[in-house]
Amino acid sequence: MSKPFDMELFLAGVLTGSQATRKRHIHQAKTMQIDIAERWQRETPWAWQRKHLVWFLEHGLSERSKATRYYYVLTLRLLARRLEKTWTFKL
Repeated sequence: MSKPFDMELFLAGVLTGSQATRKRHIHQAKTMQIDIAERWQRETPWAWQRKHLVWFLEHGLSERSKATRYYYVLTLRLLARRLEKTWTFKL
């Protein structure tokens, strides 16, 4: 039996800011992880491609406000930085 993926540990190297900001990024990253795992069967960010994150922005957040989408894009940028990818995302 394997351990569940620890998103907090994964993002620890790129998280900055206040404790509230860190908690928000971790919560949002876990939300993305759950949705992507359900749709694409990709459990960890190491297995994600840019298309998975774009899908999440377009479908997972389609009912959300622009402000919410903005904060998720900030979290996506942190994930891309941690994965050492040059991905960009539109609001």
